[in-house]
Amino acid sequence: MRRRRNTRTDPELPLGIFAHCPAKTRTDQLGRTSIGRNVLEHCLTVGAVAARLEVTFPKAFRELLFPDGSPLVAGAHDLGKVSPTFVANILRAIDSECAVDPTLLRAVAGFDPDIEKNWGGHAGVSQCAATSMGAPPPVPEILGQHHGYSPQVEGRSGDDESFGGSAWQREREALVEALKKAMASDWPGNIDPVQARVLAGLTTVADWIGSGRHFDDPSEPWEDRVDQAVHDAGYIPFSVRAGLGFEDIFPFSANEAQARLSEAVEGPGVYLLEAPMGMGKTEAALYAAYGQLAAGMATGIYFALPTQLTSNRIHARFQRFLEGILEPGDPMARAMLLHSGAWLVESEMGEEGRPGGSWFSHAKRGLLFPFAVGTLDQALMAVMNVKHGFVRAFGLAGKVVVLDEVHTYDAYTGTLLDELVDFLCKAGCTVIILTATLSRPRRNQLLHGEAHRDDYPLVTSAPEAGDVAEIPLERPRSRSVELAWCRETEPVIEEALRRAFDGQHILWIENSVFEAQERFRVLSARARDAGIEIGLLHSRFTASDRESLEDRWVGRFGRGGRGGSSGGGCILVGTQVLEQSLDIDADYLVARFCPTDMLFQRLGRLWRHEGTARPAGSRCEAAILAPALVDAVENPSKAFGSTEAVYDAYVLCRSLGVWQDRGEIKLPEDIRPMIDATYRAREETGPMARWLHELHEGNRRKTGISTMRRLARGALSLGGKTQSEDKAGTRYSDMESTEVLLLSDIRSRPDNRETIVILLDGSRYKIPWDRHVLQRREWRVLSVQLARQKVRVAEHQAPRALPVRQLRRYGLGNCFYLGQPEDEVSSFRVGLVSDAREVVGLDGHAANDKFRTFYRHDLGYQAERRKD
Repeated sequence: MRRRRNTRTDPELPLGIFAHCPAKTRTDQLGRTSIGRNVLEHCLTVGAVAARLEVTFPKAFRELLFPDGSPLVAGAHDLGKVSPTFVANILRAIDSECAVDPTLLRAVAGFDPDIEKNWGGHAGVSQCAATSMGAPPPVPEILGQHHGYSPQVEGRSGDDESFGGSAWQREREALVEALKKAMASDWPGNIDPVQARVLAGLTTVADWIGSGRHFDDPSEPWEDRVDQAVHDAGYIPFSVRAGLGFEDIFPFSANEAQARLSEAVEGPGVYLLEAPMGMGKTEAALYAAYGQLAAGMATGIYFALPTQLTSNRIHARFQRFLEGILEPGDPMARAMLLHSGAWLVESEMGEEGRPGGSWFSHAKRGLLFPFAVGTLDQALMAVMNVKHGFVRAFGLAGKVVVLDEVHTYDAYTGTLLDELVDFLCKAGCTVIILTATLSRPRRNQLLHGEAHRDDYPLVTSAPEAGDVAEIPLERPRSRSVELAWCRETEPVIEEALRRAFDGQHILWIENSVFEAQERFRVLSARARDAGIEIGLLHSRFTASDRESLEDRWVGRFGRGGRGGSSGGGCILVGTQVLEQSLDIDADYLVARFCPTDMLFQRLGRLWRHEGTARPAGSRCEAAILAPALVDAVENPSKAFGSTEAVYDAYVLCRSLGVWQDRGEIKLPEDIRPMIDATYRAREETGPMARWLHELHEGNRRKTGISTMRRLARGALSLGGKTQSEDKAGTRYSDMESTEVLLLSDIRSRPDNRETIVILLDGSRYKIPWDRHVLQRREWRVLSVQLARQKVRVAEHQAPRALPVRQLRRYGLGNCFYLGQPEDEVSSFRVGLVSDAREVVGLDGHAANDKFRTFYRHDLGYQAERRKD
């Protein structure tokens, strides 16, 4: 393809014109657009913000992560804005009556601003210019990717004709010299790969903050606004109370696991706690994290959980922990309400963190906050070749990172997780891994070494500056669970209803959302006449509905939740979200069969709390819905049904072989031997040999372990094209998923330049088409409310994708990130929920050609295949 060229270069370009080049436009309250700060001032601002951000790290971490000259790198990020195409774009964007320096007009005459996209805009110019002026690697690459992805510069040099030739390159060199002089700095020397990734994140975050409202007005000095801007972005100094014991923080005494883990953690490294469900692993990790904070060995805490539901439910516990360890009145102690969106409303993170920016989401922004609870997925992207992956790396550097329920991840996510753990250790992090059910091979992979002991519970310590140590713990008191193996569902439904009528709390866990919805339909129809409360929890509710359901049902099954609204029995149906990191307690469990480690997790929700008042006649029992082993081995797809689409056939059959003859298990003593029996390598013959081969190599329906690991390594590679966040998966699935915004109605009002949206609860909101109509805080409040109406579903069951231009016409780009600039269709879908609860398109017609889709507050998102 032939490269388009600009029409001229100007060897007579006036010296020092770099100081007059605009960096930004600004829009006033009347909607008028004018020239904002110049490039030199903006670069100095960002460099000063970067220096201030550095200081938020303890001295030991600054020396580890940030080489001398790091703020200069951040400041130089926009040297590519000293280019004729960028200046021409700015001049084209401002109102015609705005005064413009005639020297600039002459300098950019004849340059076509539209061709900037050919080299990634001004960031691409920054990279080429820095390379040509001899900046040490990887500084040019850091400058080039400060908008989140690596520009495709195709071997261009700084004096490329398209960039204005040698005259404009001399101006860029003059800008760098001015920055060096003003900042009394030079380029860093040797930069290792971990420092490069963290420094790239520092550069981008400093640019976001330096582009915020504090620096909008070029007539006002910027120097005295840096501290306030950093503070308003969430970088608030915190003070940890010294010398606290376990009982000073938590309302109970430490058990052995909680005490020994804290003693074992002695600085950056990997620390693994394997202990039974209900043994207080969360509190063990938090107390160990407190020790690191109090010793000045950590910059904060990120608590990573498997799902959004589990991360939401730990917020209250984490909030109480913060209030206990921080000095009274510390503003950080009240700033943890990330799941409610409160922090998003109050904090300011510049252009990319505004409503409509790709980093407005609290799921991402939490990584940059000193204390946050979130999902593992956001942490995994710190090591992936994904847009702004290095921002996540910067956000995690130096923290205590708690990884909970690590047994739940497949070969794809496990490969990413191994890379994440390695990076975190090199970035000065203390990594605490919590699990109740972990196989020996997986333990060795996470530790990057050989574990020898079979003790359970067990603390394994692998500090960066020491040897691996395995610390056996005293086994907690044994308890027995009686197992009833059931082939048919109907008798189990009758038993669950009978027990609920007698006042018991029943937990029913299925392996797919569809099965959970179907079970809920049947049970609720039968339970209504008996006055039995029944609920449903899974991943396909809007955030708004999910939060209210979580509050009601997780509270009902938690400590102190036995009263309920009626004081009687109840049934909660759900999927895997109920087996992970939730402190819930059932009198009776019904579980669809699943792999050994997951089944132990489900059983861990049964009779979890000692001293709970249970109805007369209750026994610690579970009904397991499973096929006969001989049928499973012969035809796993038929025997397991939809479960075989969720879990691998070989692992299901191996698990069933371990469990099938057990009428009773003992916890915790059966956990380690049964997991090892399930996953121990062995030779196979007959059908099992086929299922083992498909486990590794896959089949036409499912991807094998070998391919998953190869794909994961490809996602980790920093070579090649950077993936957008919505397309770079952290979990492997043969079915892609997407977010859907669900509304009751959306109406465009061109005469008022606004859109009216009606939410599912009937509330109405106005979305102005012009940003200046609302204040920044008003935009954040509106965007948080609308974001709570999204649900994630399988892509093939979602409404069809809409063009970005159509959603922009509704003003939705002011509230939501719609995708990359080059994307033709939006990064999420939109559907309207009719009075009949059917999800239709914005035109009122069918939203999906192959499925009819519905949404109900009690059932969530549903899909049924259309009949031919």
